Parts: sequence; C-alpha cells; structure tokens
Amino acid sequence: MTTPAIRTETMTVNMGPQHPSTHGVLRLVLELDGETVLSAAPTIGYLHTGIEKTAEQKKWQQVIPLVERMDYLSAQSNSIAFCLSVEALLGIELPQRVRDIRILIAELQRINSHLVWLGTHGMEVGAVSVMLYCFRERELLLNINELLAGFRLFPSYIRVGGLREDLPRQFHETVRAFLDRMPVKLDEYEDLLTKNEIYVERTRNVGRVSRDDAIGYSLLGPIARAAGVDYDVRKVFPYLGYETYDFAVPVRTEGDAYARYLVRVAEMRESLKICRQALERITPTGAYAIDDPRITPPPKDRVYTEMEALIQHFLIYSQGFTVPPGEAYVPVEGPRGEQGFYVVSDGTNRPWRVKSRPPSLLACQALEKMIVGGLIADVVAVIGSIDVVMGDVDR
Repeated sequence: MTTPAIRTETMTVNMGPQHPSTHGVLRLVLELDGETVLSAAPTIGYLHTGIEKTAEQKKWQQVIPLVERMDYLSAQSNSIAFCLSVEALLGIELPQRVRDIRILIAELQRINSHLVWLGTHGMEVGAVSVMLYCFRERELLLNINELLAGFRLFPSYIRVGGLREDLPRQFHETVRAFLDRMPVKLDEYEDLLTKNEIYVERTRNVGRVSRDDAIGYSLLGPIARAAGVDYDVRKVFPYLGYETYDFAVPVRTEGDAYARYLVRVAEMRESLKICRQALERITPTGAYAIDDPRITPPPKDRVYTEMEALIQHFLIYSQGFTVPPGEAYVPVEGPRGEQGFYVVSDGTNRPWRVKSRPPSLLACQALEKMIVGGLIADVVAVIGSIDVVMGDVDR
C-alpha cells in the first residue's frame, strides 16, 4: 500500500492588540508552523495620541505634561530631555543644585521603570511572586513623587529653567531610607530569578540579537548593552554633570532575554550609587531655578505682596515666554535607551515642532528578528524582555 502525501499548511494567528502580555495595544500577526514562528508582523498605532502635534498648540511649559505621558514609566526622564533641548535654545546655564536634583530624580525614575519591567516580565514567564516584591518597592518611589509634587505617576516637577519648587521637608530622609533599603531587596529579586531553573530555561538563548543587528536596528539602552554595544548617553554625551559621577555601564555579550535581565538589575545597582552621590551634593535648601524673571515665576510670598511680582506672575502664566529661533536636540539616557526631543522654535511662545526619538518604537521594529524561528511560547518572554511602552511607540 502507498501512503498518500500528507498536506500541511501554516496557521496565521493574531496576538493582540488586547493580549495581556503585549504590554499595551501591540498587535503581532504571526505565521506558525505548529509551534514555530515563521514570520511576524508587528502592527502599531492603536494608542496614537497625537502628542507631538498637540505640542505645537501649547506654550513651552505646557508641553511638559504631554511629553511625560508618552512613556509613562519614564515621565521625568522625558520632561528632563524636553527641558534640556529648550534650555539649549534659550542658552541658559542651570544652577548646580538643580542639575544634581534632576540627576537624582532621573535615576530614581530609572529604578522605578526597571521595577515595573522586572515585576511584569517575571509574572509573564511564571514567576508571579516577583511582581509582588517589585511593586512593594515601587510604591515607595511613587510616595517620593507624591512628596515632591503631589502626583504619583506624572509629577511635572521638572520645568524649563529648573524645578517647579524647592524640595519638600523630609525629602532627604525619605530618599536615604529608600536607598538604604533597596540593595537588600535587589538581592531578594536575584535570589528568586537569577538561578531559578525555570526562569533561566525560559529566557536563556531566547530572543537573541547580535551586536551588529542591534546597531543596524538602532537599538540602544539595555537591549543593545546586553548585546555588547557599550553605549550610554550619560558617558558618551554627558549632560547635567554626569561626567562628575562615579558609575559603571553594565554590558553583556549574549544578547538574549536573560542577558537583558542581568543588565537591568545591574543598572539598578549603579543607579543607587548615583543617587547616593547626588543626595550628598544636594543641600536641603538653595536655588531651584535660574534667576531670570522672563522664565521663572516669582515666589508666591512676593506675588501676594508686590505689584511687580504679581504682573510678572500673570505674564508668565498667561503668555508664557518666547524662545529664540533655532533647533536643538539634547538626548538623555532613559530607562529604555536614548530618549530625546528635537525641538524647533520660530521665536514665539509656542514650539514650531517637537519630534520625539522613542526607544520603544525602535525596539518594536526589531521584534521580528528576535522571534522568527523561535516558539510561540517564547514570544511573550521576548516582548517582556525588550520592555516596550506603547504610549512611547504610538505617541
């Protein structure tokens, strides 16, 4: 007897845009041969907010709450990047105390973002307990945001020319208590995951990307550093005085999901070192903005008692300030890599153009390279390992 030829065909599966593990409204059109991924087409745009266009209708200070909502896990890094570009156009020099406070806030934000990533990524590959551990410490960081500005997720504490107001009472003590607590907690996370056989099997040699591919896809941040690309904006193009701080840039060569985990945990430890150095430099009171009445509003006690201060306050909040014509791009090292805003001014009190460099978008375009040839069960682990935020992708 002759056996008839068995006909096989591939299956097309939509993963998302409502899938709980696509980190937002990301849609992947997967072609499967059994459980092997033959092709993958990422589809974006479901969360498009038009923030970049909306910024053209807002005064310079009013753009800050908008850019914070692009990548909602690195809100203050975004506002620092935007303000640095505007301040470059204005040609102003910030007081050193303001620079150190911004560095402290940015590094706390980096730890905050990595904690959310670690907790959700661990949960998606089966380590549910890790999420509960990570969010326990994240709550303390949100408390610090609330102490600073009254808001937990989008503080809008960074302003063009400095900060919204001076540091609150108990700020130093609260931050120091967190920094003292965190190293032991990082050890706990690593005890749960680093040598966990299930986690290692789910992440090692999964979602690999080579150094050349990382450069070719313009990947930066932890994804590129896990593949051997030794690039960190804080070291290569220092800003805010990062060149005066002592810290290392963790780099691996494996390029897989496990290496990205190791890099981010090491980055949290380095951020703690930077935070300690910054906290020692910051005096409890002092300058929190440049002394320029065209940009910085007067203190409230003067507004209530002096007519000139009241007029100045009214003009800044009703008309804003003008920025000389020109263009600027000052990148920062955000939690997901280089984050910057290309800002164009036509000399008015509103930006002519604001264009973001979103690291999450560039990570999404490399998804196909990472998951094709692997198993469908590994797709979730790969998406989690690249740490995309869809608000940053769609904007």
